[in-house]
Amino acid sequence: MRTGLGKPHRLLALVLVLLALALLPVFVTDPARLNSIILILMAAQLGVAWNIVGGYAGQISLGHAAFFGIGAYTSTLLMIRWQINPWLGMLAGGFIAALVSLPIGWSCFRLRGHYFAMATIAVAEIVQMVFTNWEFAGAAVGLSLPFEREGWLVLVFSSKPPYYYLSLGLLLASLAVTYAIERSYLGLYLRAIKDESDAAQSLGVDLGRYKQVALALSSFLTALGGSLYAQKELYIDPASVLSTGLSIKMALVAILGGVGNLLGPVAGATVLTLLEEGSRIAFGGSGRGTDLVVYALLIIAIAVYYPAGILGWLASRLKRRPPTEGVKP
Repeated sequence: MRTGLGKPHRLLALVLVLLALALLPVFVTDPARLNSIILILMAAQLGVAWNIVGGYAGQISLGHAAFFGIGAYTSTLLMIRWQINPWLGMLAGGFIAALVSLPIGWSCFRLRGHYFAMATIAVAEIVQMVFTNWEFAGAAVGLSLPFEREGWLVLVFSSKPPYYYLSLGLLLASLAVTYAIERSYLGLYLRAIKDESDAAQSLGVDLGRYKQVALALSSFLTALGGSLYAQKELYIDPASVLSTGLSIKMALVAILGGVGNLLGPVAGATVLTLLEEGSRIAFGGSGRGTDLVVYALLIIAIAVYYPAGILGWLASRLKRRPPTEGVKP
């Protein structure tokens, strides 16, 4: 007896979920609550982007904040210095981040395991130092976007719903890209590289090439998230868009929800963001650094008790659940 949903039922469920998401701002009118939802969506999108290289290809990058910052600074500088539309600035930031990922991947993919992770941290620190001392990019002071006019053309708004739809649209686009990767030869190659890289190489899989493709796609989507963050906050500096803590959060979102799982980062972002917001409300200004404590505790808990993440744990619980009594074959 088949217990799973058929294709028409899955399509109907997807339509209902999208409809509910589209109507959410109608029912959630409190700006603070809607802002929390926006933060969840933005964190989930970054986790989805990281998951392409860290989850499917198994390359644990802890320097993705470099691509996030490149996206944020590119769109902001183009807008401030040359009045280039932020929509074009977002795309430019994505392409520049993808180009920057080429030499990074060429050098770092020669390393494996924790050596690769340490190398990505070093790269992110170098990028942060460059922007901290680059006067053209505002140096340590940062950059502010002007609030002269608002609207969809300039991506500046005085209310939260437009940012909600922007972050939701970017998340859905990132999920669509990941879904396409999952069902393509690229997805098969990435999983082979993650599970048995030596065996994959012996069968003719070009490890460096496909790792590089995964990193370029991941960096492009991460940079788009950075541009959206800059448009939402209207202010960026190296500490806010290039910090190591941000890189760790991107990885933790995917790891917490379940690496290599399409919806894992969404589950991880929901739990992590709610914990962050709860700790800030509970401790206020005296709780600075509490988010790093939360990160550390979650990493320990996942490594020891739930290495498959939240969705992996739920799947195992459902498999162990006894069949419903009274159901006739």
